[in-house]
Amino acid sequence: MNTVNALNASVRLSVSSLRAHKRRFAGTFLAVFLGVAFLAGTLVMGDTLRAGFDTMFGNATSGTDAVVRSADAITTPGESEGVREPVDTDLVSTIEQVPGVAAAAPNIQGAGQLVGRNGEPIGGQGPPTLAANWIADPELNAYQLAEGRAPQKPGEVVIDRGTAERGDLNIGDTTTLRTPDPVKVTVVGLATFGGEDGMAQVTFTGMTLADAEKYLTAGPGEAASIQVRAGSGVTQQELVDKLTPALPKGVEAITGQESAEENTDMISSQFLTLFTTFLLVFSGVALLVATFSIHNTFAIVVAQRTRENALLRALGASRRQVTTSTLVEATAVAVTASLAGLAGGIGIAAGLQALFPAIGFPFPEGDLVISALSMVLPLAVGVVVCLGSALLPAARAGRTAPLAALRETAVDTSGASRLRAVTGLGLLALAVGVTLGGVLVTPSIWLAGTGAVLSLAAFVVLGPVASTTAVRILGGPLDRLRGVTGGLARRNALRSPKRTAATASALMIGVAVVSLFTVFGASLKATMDQTVSRSFAGDVAVSTPSFGAGGSGLSPRLADAVQRLPEVDTAVGLGRGVAEVDGKGRALTVTDPVALERTFDLGTVHGSLRDLGTDGMAITEKEAAKQHLTTGDTTQLTFTDGQKQIFTVRAVYGQSELAGDYVITRDAWAPHRTQDADILLAVSFKDGVSTDAGKAAVEKIAAQYGNPEVQTRDEYAQSSAGGIDMMLTLVYALLALAVLIALLGIANTLTLAIHERTRELGLLRAVGQTRSQLRAMVRWESVLVAAFGTVGGLTLGAFLGWVLVKASDGASDSTFAFAMPPLQLTVVTLVGLAAGALAGLRPARRAARLDVLRAIATE
Repeated sequence: MNTVNALNASVRLSVSSLRAHKRRFAGTFLAVFLGVAFLAGTLVMGDTLRAGFDTMFGNATSGTDAVVRSADAITTPGESEGVREPVDTDLVSTIEQVPGVAAAAPNIQGAGQLVGRNGEPIGGQGPPTLAANWIADPELNAYQLAEGRAPQKPGEVVIDRGTAERGDLNIGDTTTLRTPDPVKVTVVGLATFGGEDGMAQVTFTGMTLADAEKYLTAGPGEAASIQVRAGSGVTQQELVDKLTPALPKGVEAITGQESAEENTDMISSQFLTLFTTFLLVFSGVALLVATFSIHNTFAIVVAQRTRENALLRALGASRRQVTTSTLVEATAVAVTASLAGLAGGIGIAAGLQALFPAIGFPFPEGDLVISALSMVLPLAVGVVVCLGSALLPAARAGRTAPLAALRETAVDTSGASRLRAVTGLGLLALAVGVTLGGVLVTPSIWLAGTGAVLSLAAFVVLGPVASTTAVRILGGPLDRLRGVTGGLARRNALRSPKRTAATASALMIGVAVVSLFTVFGASLKATMDQTVSRSFAGDVAVSTPSFGAGGSGLSPRLADAVQRLPEVDTAVGLGRGVAEVDGKGRALTVTDPVALERTFDLGTVHGSLRDLGTDGMAITEKEAAKQHLTTGDTTQLTFTDGQKQIFTVRAVYGQSELAGDYVITRDAWAPHRTQDADILLAVSFKDGVSTDAGKAAVEKIAAQYGNPEVQTRDEYAQSSAGGIDMMLTLVYALLALAVLIALLGIANTLTLAIHERTRELGLLRAVGQTRSQLRAMVRWESVLVAAFGTVGGLTLGAFLGWVLVKASDGASDSTFAFAMPPLQLTVVTLVGLAAGALAGLRPARRAARLDVLRAIATE
């Protein structure tokens, strides 16, 4: 009974304290709220997207009961979806004779990129740009005709409505379809996919069967798959069971539901999982920053209530009651803020659902999907983070001695203890040792990652030790520039090293992550520039700007057309093929090896690239070592058409960044090709031809082949790294949340510190300090704390950026370059200092509004 009474007393005390000091926990509430809202919004959005795509694919393929396709797929490293052998379209007549089959139609599919009204290609930035034959049976066709009619003549196409809107195309318009050979097409119809204007950012062009066979396959009679519809009363599994005995070896039938699930899984693995993981990482960063802000708030509150807790202990309160009282306050804040965060997360997901279509990403229609996990997990994380952050301050509150009620509050110097310094330096030495071991000795991402985590821990432990020296150095100029006001600001920041370090740590983590990505992004761009400069010896490059599965590539005929120009010495196109090398999927570079050697720096070449023929290949030194091959050795290649052929290694070369690991001739690839395309055309000019004149001549020819982009070597290197700038923009936008939480932490700490120093501030005003001087003193204190956090974050971020670059270098065949971008890091520094100045505005105004007499009378 006594335990229950004691607990009730602790709860009543906590409730009274919360009512009396609501402002103390405003920053903590906001930090928990923002972190939980971002986490909940990410989870709800992910569930909603998965459910929406699942429904969309289900609706789109509801009429397809079975899909007949090649049983085997060749998957190359880094690819989630393999390449399958085409199936014979003659199978359609065989399938139609199977009992239970109502209809069957071939599905010929390949890459096809439409050009918009403005002459720019549509899509190509990630999602596929598809072209296929238009299937007349509306139940077998995943796309439904919404306007116009189906294609009937050569050159007529149906496109999805979303693509039409993005390209400003209407029925009756004529445009170009890159297949990759440019084809003049006329839009005769608009289609929808599963009731939507399109399938995400995927573009679709439906052609006649004859056009699809002409432009999307190596020859007539081949299809990617055959769609089958069951007769009345026949289930999908029954249809598959009936089809299987009638299919030749190497061909399989799967149910329409399995096909739809594979499509959903493909979207999940290639986009949704990456997208949601990306957001969850930043939710974690935001919550980590929030942890420091929350811990700091409770630590200050406990320090300020030392006399109050001591009086309670003198009046008979037990340690457990005092500790419980603090934890009850933390629980109340945690639960309230987390519940509010759940509501905020649902609002974020709803806002993104409305925003995505506005920016061109068709978010599948439907209600928000709010699963139990999406609600329980953020709530639990919010409560655990808040309670975990308050645990040490609560334990410290319970250890308050009754005699502390008789003492004056002293300046806290515990953070700068010798034990902390020794522990921190030992942890830092361990971190550096583990990191260097995982980067320089035995390259290991996991070892380097462990070292990075230890480095973060070392910085946090050493923060109070370093803050004293750092604030003295950083605040030194204030004495000369701001006089007494600057000196007081510096001394206030020095009063509690532990508090200053804890306040700065939140900002330090935010700045460290920003700096990490800034350094890594700059290093990737430097790597790309280094790769192009080292490997590409041509004068201009012709390419189609795209990444991911998008784009259609370049016409293989473009290289021959450019080669005939009088200004051109060598023009070589690089195509891509796929084959299994001794049972392992590998990407092949299909090109003219002699022209390749003249236009690209391949390093030291053993053997001869001139004698590859139709049964020879060249490989890199690294790949030769992996496969235990050398010049003269033979190995078996299995192509996507099922054909197997013995190839002889006739050359081994050093570098592979642009040339790839395996090179074969176009003649060797021709019997096995499907839709042929080049990904890059490198051009070298004759002596005496200027870059501008040569580029202009190449552009005239390129305009006849779909108008791909012609760039100088420097322009090509810069555009190849363009996706990195897009990534960094998104990273900075997301990390703004972490910086905002850190800013709230600084503001909250200063506000509580002002409450703690009310009497002192009143005395300063009484002896002549003006309101403006008082405001300046508080603002400069905030800037000093922010400067300490920013400098620490820059140091840690630059180190971790170096670690990430070196670890990636060791784990990859490519050579990574490390780069420190001074301009971007200067901007990060200024933003950090500006955040400190901004965080100090409200506490400074509040301090300046203090009544002098009341402040002096404050206990």
